[in-house]
Amino acid sequence: MIAQKKVEIVVNKPYLKKILKFLESKGVKGYTVIEDALGLGERGLMRGDEITDTFKNSYIFTVCEENIAEEIAKDIVPYLKKYGGVCLISDVLYVKH
Repeated sequence: MIAQKKVEIVVNKPYLKKILKFLESKGVKGYTVIEDALGLGERGLMRGDEITDTFKNSYIFTVCEENIAEEIAKDIVPYLKKYGGVCLISDVLYVKH
């Protein structure tokens, strides 16, 4: 097992590509995206039955080294202020195959 950081980001679907480009610029080598994430948050209930993608959420997660996670945490704030969303960073153990 390898100690890593898990970065989770929820962002409005129209800004998904911008956030993925941002992550790649920070050295992220891989990620998982779940589109049309449902849930309850600051903007109310996201049920997934919206007519357009404008108000739908996407969930992104990646696992990376601590220094990359620190760079993401430091530099993602302007994106969150501009586009909305949330970023969570936690400790994980990566079981390598």
